[in-house]
Formats: sequence, structure tokens, C-alpha cells
Amino acid sequence: LQYKTSPCKVFIGHSFHTTIPQPAMRSTEEGLQAVDQLVRTYSHSCSWFLGPFYSLVRLFHPDYIKPLLLAPASITVKDELFYGFLRPWLGQSLLLSNGEDWSRRRRLLTPAFHFDILKNYVKIFNHSSDIMHSKWRRLVAEGESRQDMFNHISLMTLDSLLRCTFSYNSNCQESSSEYIAAIFELSTLVIERRGRILHHWDCLYWRSPEGQRFKQACSVVHGFTRTVVQERRAQLLHRGEPESHTDTTGGEEKKKKRVADFIDLLLLSKDEDGHGLTDEEIKAEADTFMFGGHDTTASGISWVLYNLSQHQDYQDRCRAEVNDLLQDRKTDDLDWEDLSSLPFTTMCIKESLRLHSPVSAVTRRYTKDMTVPGGRVIPQGSICLVSIYGTHHNPEIWPDPDVYNPMRFDPENSKDRSSHAFIPFSSGPRNCIGQKFAMAELRVVVALTLRRFRLTPGGVEVRRLPQLVLRAEGGLWLTLETLDAPQD
Repeated sequence: LQYKTSPCKVFIGHSFHTTIPQPAMRSTEEGLQAVDQLVRTYSHSCSWFLGPFYSLVRLFHPDYIKPLLLAPASITVKDELFYGFLRPWLGQSLLLSNGEDWSRRRRLLTPAFHFDILKNYVKIFNHSSDIMHSKWRRLVAEGESRQDMFNHISLMTLDSLLRCTFSYNSNCQESSSEYIAAIFELSTLVIERRGRILHHWDCLYWRSPEGQRFKQACSVVHGFTRTVVQERRAQLLHRGEPESHTDTTGGEEKKKKRVADFIDLLLLSKDEDGHGLTDEEIKAEADTFMFGGHDTTASGISWVLYNLSQHQDYQDRCRAEVNDLLQDRKTDDLDWEDLSSLPFTTMCIKESLRLHSPVSAVTRRYTKDMTVPGGRVIPQGSICLVSIYGTHHNPEIWPDPDVYNPMRFDPENSKDRSSHAFIPFSSGPRNCIGQKFAMAELRVVVALTLRRFRLTPGGVEVRRLPQLVLRAEGGLWLTLETLDAPQD
């Protein structure tokens, strides 16, 4: 960080510094603990050097993060160091595009996440949860009550996403799928490549066995998505837009077009000039939705259940809240309107997203100098690593940051907190477009799980594993106890 009046001076935290201890760069439990020490030492920012090749400015205080995340999208660029490895898979999608191309895509995609669309997805969340829970009941009955949450929940979120995106029933929670296997393979290979400096160069990577596996997995994923998009476009041309339904809200009958799924909406979207997305653009956005929507949400759900397994009092309070909501229902199905009636469960989810944020950091570059507090300037073109983990564990912002305490998110306790102290979905113009989708799925799955099962620790030490999302070494094992439905 540089003073405007003295561009030769580089500041880190409150003092000069040149390097960061090696453990702070590792995607391990020790690496996260080293970040904790980093935050306690420097409080707001530091420089981060990756060998002789890369240098970054790493930030973990709301006052420093806010001007960066709220910067106009026109000067904000996704850097290739962290995001470039995804481009062969996700193409020039919303996640990876910049400038006017990004702005156009964001405008076209925003209606896909309107609450009128999300209401339809809640039914899918219920259904996918029912399938997972039926499998859990069977396993518990067979004496296999100890299960890896990540394994089951990742398949469940993939199942729901395939239904929301393509209206496709993959049956992936019960049987294997080449498409699902390819998505898992790509996620693993991206992490492996990031950790091998020599594989950062395309000329070496694409000649390696890992590069060949990546190409093969991409071929499977792209082939599936391309086929669905082409078939759906042909159907729309032949049959017209999806059939309408009648909305009687406000006492007046109004005809509204109902978009069946994510692909339909993208195919029908038009910009201000009447131009839509090409098949290749739709494929890129669908692949990105599948990538960004399953692993992050699965991580979020898994860690909520883990934290509640450690705190039976909070778990019981959430369960009582859900049971009270559903006590007069004939089914357990939750509706969109029910989600606002789970305030304490939502507080527990938010505290888990703070303590175990699925995404540990986001990176940005800026096409002009960026000013942060203290008159400091981040030079144009520098890679800025916004540490979500560091911010969420900063003791200056969160007293006792390693303690799970949902009451932090009681409205009374939150009112004086910085708007950028809690950023699990990033913030600003380039925030996560699917955050309402994710929060809806989190609430549905957590609520139904607690109504049907009691969760207790799995008897294994949990070591965090920050990869594309926050996982646990060897899985996140919990013990399940089936609960009978409450009787009236």
C-alpha cells in the first residue's frame, strides 16, 4: 500500500514488511491458522508474495474492503491468476467476463434470480431434500448412522441444480452419472493446477496427464450442456414460449409467462436492442451456474449442520422453530413465504457462513489506482485478495471470532456493524448473483433436516480444508438419529 505523497513506500498493516510466512499460503488447517495470526498481527492488510512470480495485496478489514468491492464494474477486472484456470471450463461467462460484456450479461441474467422465479425452485429443494433424507433413513436403519455430510449434500445440491437449470432428473443421489463425475473431476483438477506453479503455463499443462484429463472432463460437461441448449431452443421455436399460468394476486386475474427453468429464461432473454444470448453464451452461463451453485451451497449446508451438531441447544431451538411452523400442515413441504418465518434458523445459518464461509477469498484487479483508509493507494493493476475468511475472523470486528454464536445476527446486535463485516457472497456490483437462490436452499434443507434428524458429532477430529470451497479433510462426518414427526 502506498502513500499518495510517497509512492516508493510500501506499507503492510502498521509496519514495513516484505514476506509472509509460508504456512499462510497453504490450503490446509495450518494455513487458515496462519491467516488468523496474520490478521491479529496486521489487522487490515498486508502484502503477499508467491515465490518470484506473483505479489498481491491481501485485505481483511471492512473499511479497506468496502471501497474495493463497491468500485464500479467498469474499472473492476477478474484477474487471470485465480480465475484463468476456470476459463476452459466456464468460457466467457458472467463469472469471468469484464467491462461491457459483463454488464450486458448481468442485465440479461438478473431476471433469472427474481423471487418470482425462485419461488418455483423451492419445490425442487423440498423434493431433492426428501430423496436425501429417505436415503439417510435407510442407512440409519441398516446401522450406518455415521455419514459424511459433504458426500451426500453435494449430490443433493447437484440433483436440485440439474432440475432447476435443465429440468433434468439425473437420479444422481442414487446412481452414478458421467456428467456428475466430470464436474467433480474438473473441480479437483482446478485445485491441483493452482498448487503446481509449472502447470500455470498452458504449454506445459495441456501436455500433462492432468491437462488431458481436464480436456476430457470438459468435453463431457460441454457436450451435455450444448445438447440441452440446442434441444430446448428447437422446442421453443416449435412450441413457442412456456405455457402461462394465472396469477390472482390482488384479486385480479393476470396472465404471466412462467419460465420453467434457467435455460428457458436465458433462451428468452433479450437486451435493450432486442438481441439475446447465443447458444455458446447460454452454455457458458449454465456451466457456471452448475459450478458455482452446487459446491458452495453444499459447503454452506454441511458446515451449518456441523456447527449445530456441536451446539445441541441451538439445534433444539431451530428444530422447535421449524416444528411450530409446520405443526398444522399435512406435509413437510416448505413454501417461499415460509422462509421468512425461520428467523433463528436463519441466524444460525449466517453465523455458520461467517465462521465457515464456503469461499475464503475473492480477487480483483483495478484499471486505476484505488484509495483506501489512511491516504494509502493500491496501484493500478495490482491483484487485490479480499480475504472473506480473514474479515470474518478479524477480532477487531468480531469478538471471540472462533466461537459459534448465532446471537451475533440478532437484529439488535447487528445494527451498528459495518456493512462489509459479513460478506459470504462478496458485495457490490460483482457480488454473487445467486445469493438469494443459495440462502433459500440453505434454509429449506437445514429446516427439513433438523425436523427429521438429530445430528451429533461423528467422533472424528475436523480439520478444515480450503479448496475451491471450504471442505474438511477426509470428509465431514456426523452421526444421524432419525426423529419421528411431531404429533398434534
